[in-house]
Amino acid sequence: MKSYKIGTLIGKTCMTPDDGMKVYELTYPELRAEHAVELDFDGVEIFASPFFNFAIGQLLRDISPDTLNRLLAFSHLNAVGNQILKQVIKNSKRYYATDDATRNAINEIVSQQVGNV
Repeated sequence: MKSYKIGTLIGKTCMTPDDGMKVYELTYPELRAEHAVELDFDGVEIFASPFFNFAIGQLLRDISPDTLNRLLAFSHLNAVGNQILKQVIKNSKRYYATDDATRNAINEIVSQQVGNV
């Protein structure tokens, strides 16, 4: 099993999409090759959904939930991180289960909202 120490790789705060992409780029090829991966969050104190959306959520675009559950393990994830992760996975499953037209409409609404912030 390949193990990545997120506290060393990212730091004490896992919040940004860019940090999430770093994790995604490491884990995605391993998972697609059917290799088990552990994400060790020892030392990580703060989490935000944008990090998990990019690190984990988008894995569900190409990897089934069953395969992800079988191959991806998490350790030392605090209660807040675990809660955010569960919500991101739930949302990602629904998002990737919809048709392309619905996903495009969702993307358009989100991009408009982000532009208004």
